[in-house]
Amino acid sequence: MGPRLPLLVAALASCLLPARTCVLCDTKVVEALNSLEMDYLPGHLGAEHHKNLMKRVKQALQDFKELPFDEDSYLGVVGEGKVEPGPPVLGKEDEPTLEKASWSLLKDLKRITDSEVKDELFVKELFWMLHLQKDTFARYAAHFQKEDFCPNECGMMLQTLIWCSNCKKQVHACRKSLDCGERKVEVHEMEDMILDCELNWHHASQGLTDYSFYRVWRNKSETLVSKGKEPTLTKIMVDPLDAGTYRCQLGTVQSSPATVIRFHVTVLPKRIAEEIPSSNIPSQDEVAPSEVTWSVTKSSTTLQSPTAENILRGRLVGLLIWISVVLIAGIATTILCYRSEKVMDSIKSWLGTGSEAAQSSQVPEEKATESRSQ
Repeated sequence: MGPRLPLLVAALASCLLPARTCVLCDTKVVEALNSLEMDYLPGHLGAEHHKNLMKRVKQALQDFKELPFDEDSYLGVVGEGKVEPGPPVLGKEDEPTLEKASWSLLKDLKRITDSEVKDELFVKELFWMLHLQKDTFARYAAHFQKEDFCPNECGMMLQTLIWCSNCKKQVHACRKSLDCGERKVEVHEMEDMILDCELNWHHASQGLTDYSFYRVWRNKSETLVSKGKEPTLTKIMVDPLDAGTYRCQLGTVQSSPATVIRFHVTVLPKRIAEEIPSSNIPSQDEVAPSEVTWSVTKSSTTLQSPTAENILRGRLVGLLIWISVVLIAGIATTILCYRSEKVMDSIKSWLGTGSEAAQSSQVPEEKATESRSQ
């Protein structure tokens, strides 16, 4: 290996152009570099090269934050926060730029140390990994700049950022027009009116206080209607007196509000409820005209479904009674017929026995008369 290794380290480090994040602001990255120097290098690289290698690696990571400001890609700040373990997904506000960039770097560094590579191969793998991470960091920073940095289109958003120059967290005020427009709301009389003052970036803003809803009168004076954490104002069963202009204001810990929205409410006439016939009402084919009960009111004539149900119930009961009577009559007739046959047979057998007995009694009498005459 000899004297070629220092030259190799210098050559590879010089290929690393500054990337677009400040990963050294993450304590986990600093801890990983210390572990690399104290735990991994002693068994995988000559001791005389440790100091030079770590100096080059740290310098390369320091260069990640030294970039000209670019409105579209880098302004020297990144988002901060905590994320759950796992691969980062672009476009999610709960995975800030610093966490995603640090996770990507630590993952590749662990892959190298787990492979147990040594000497020149280790140096090449390490600096090649940093070279690839450059583009990854650039994508994260550009995405943050376009999507997550001051995402509010109106109002004032307080956003916590990490400044790459000194790794300090500061609350940045994203100031835009406080007037977030006007909304027209139409609601029918005797229905509920709901005014929603929440915007999609409110949950990501810091230092918000209360939503305040005011009624604005024609003379430009205002009356506070409600104040609290809920972003909506609900008025039940409105009437024409509720029509007019309302103003919503979201407060902040600073003197300036976060958003101001106006609502122009119009109360329309009460809806006319249409009578919808019940599906339980029988059709004209099922119920005779004489059996239908009608209830006449001043406004309309409607079919009374309870009466129709009673008619159907009465018909069903009558049908069951009629079937029961027929069954009982049939059973009684069968029993009577069966018994009548037995009675007739008994009578016939009784009559036959009586005639035979009479005949048998007459024969001895005739014989006795004949013997007397002789």
